[in-house]
Amino acid sequence: MNRIWNSIVGKLWVTILLLVSFVLFVFTVLMLEFLENYHNQQAESSLRQTAATIASIVDDEQVNSISIEIIKEILNEHTNALIAENPNKVVYAVQDGVNSESIQQSILTNKAFEEIYASMKPISKELILPSNTEKGKMDSYVVLGFPLKSENEMHGAVFIYQNPDAIHQTSRETTKIVFLSATIAFILTTIFAFFLSSRITYPLRKMREHAFELAKGRFDSKLPTKQNDEIGQLAVAFNQMGRQLKHHLEVINQEKEQLSSILTSMTDAVITFNRDRTILVSNPPADRLLQKWFISKGSQSAKPIPPELYHMLDHVLDFEDKLEEELSMEGSYYGITFSPLYSGEAIRGAVAVIRDKTEQNRLEKLRSDFIANVSHELRTPIAMLQGYSEAILDDVVTSDEERNEMIRIIYDESQRMGRLVTDLLDLARMESGHMTLYKENVPMVSVVERMTHKFGQVAKEKQVNLRFETEFTPTAMIHIDEDRIEQVLTNLIDNALRHTPEEGSVTVSLLKEQTYAKIQVRDTGVGIPQDDLPYVFERFYKADKARTRSKGGTGLGLAIARNIVEAHKGTIAVNSVEKEGTTFTFYLPI
Repeated sequence: MNRIWNSIVGKLWVTILLLVSFVLFVFTVLMLEFLENYHNQQAESSLRQTAATIASIVDDEQVNSISIEIIKEILNEHTNALIAENPNKVVYAVQDGVNSESIQQSILTNKAFEEIYASMKPISKELILPSNTEKGKMDSYVVLGFPLKSENEMHGAVFIYQNPDAIHQTSRETTKIVFLSATIAFILTTIFAFFLSSRITYPLRKMREHAFELAKGRFDSKLPTKQNDEIGQLAVAFNQMGRQLKHHLEVINQEKEQLSSILTSMTDAVITFNRDRTILVSNPPADRLLQKWFISKGSQSAKPIPPELYHMLDHVLDFEDKLEEELSMEGSYYGITFSPLYSGEAIRGAVAVIRDKTEQNRLEKLRSDFIANVSHELRTPIAMLQGYSEAILDDVVTSDEERNEMIRIIYDESQRMGRLVTDLLDLARMESGHMTLYKENVPMVSVVERMTHKFGQVAKEKQVNLRFETEFTPTAMIHIDEDRIEQVLTNLIDNALRHTPEEGSVTVSLLKEQTYAKIQVRDTGVGIPQDDLPYVFERFYKADKARTRSKGGTGLGLAIARNIVEAHKGTIAVNSVEKEGTTFTFYLPI
């Protein structure tokens, strides 16, 4: 019920009902007044006609039994008559009911009718007389005095009075009819007003439903536009607004998806900060970076972002200035750009673009080291080639034995340069993905044992104990490129023998670990410093450059070994303790 009263239909319905009710009330009051006056006039006119008829009968004939019967026929049920010659003498009276004498005396003695005996004009008055229906009660009567014709100055008169019940009965019946008509009109108006208000507000209710649909994001719904009035134009405007909203939202969603795709595909970390320094938006690289910082801080700080970034953020928010810095934080190197975000005239936050330059700096350092190492490695043999060749050309040597020694040194250094260039070409080919593997199934025990025993004579000369051990059966097979794996083992065993002192040992193990063949080369040599372990597989790494150079190493063997193992879908690692030994381990899938 409250929903109806609060709706446009209810309000319009009540407004129409109130307006119609007011009109009906005024109309009913005026109609009742008019009908009451009309009935009174009709009653007075009827009394005049009746009085005139009685007067003509009395004037034409003397009052006798016939004229009295005629007068009784003329008078109706509620009308009474008096025929008086003067105020003190009543010739004839036709009266019904009680209090006849009192009514008669009151009419004759009333001062309003004193002139009727000397005047020829009828006199009509409303008098309060004793009731002819009930004793001790006074009623209102319409009394008409009509003069009789006479040649004398004084003449008689006919007095007619009517019981008010007749007039009141007619008024009551008329009032009932008026009120019944008003009630029927009110009921019909109520139905019509409800129908009219519902009809008028139907398009508005449809527009309200359509507005709710638009608010829920359902832009495909349309309003009917059958009307050509203002409501129809409003429906057309609503449909156009829905289409425009749908179009603008689609554009916004496309831009949002495009921005999201751009942020997701970026390799740089992007973080958007609010004015209160909270994070609003971050892309996947930024999430990984935040997770990394959070893990490194642990429970020590509630803020996962390093303080350096907060200082830069404060500067941008306070001074509304773009800021670019390159910082080293927690062992990594970052390029950071902070830019303010505006909302109109005011700054609402900042966006940070963070690029992890750790790998870039590492590669740059490796490039610089590579150029320096290549230059250093080539400078010595080139200088020796140049020096000894100049000595031979200038005839500095005096004997054939010295000449042959110089030629041998020139040959060794050229061989060393050749090995260096070959290793560089092999490594470049492997790292560029152009290395081709010729895999086949081979018995792993016999292959690894053969590669180990190849260094047996070298181990005896160095007085190093070289051993081979395995837990595989002789029939176990593995799918590998035998030549490439032999290159890896050759490099590892050769390094182990060169760095192991006399009476030391080198052990080659072939073990099984889950679905991999685990190959270890373990020595009891001088070991590798812990600080150098992360770099042993880099190019030109040498734990003891002076000694390695004297033994012909190029510093590229372990880098080549790592690429060969990774090309076989395996991994390689190293563990070492200084003055205790080193263990190289690589895994190959069985």
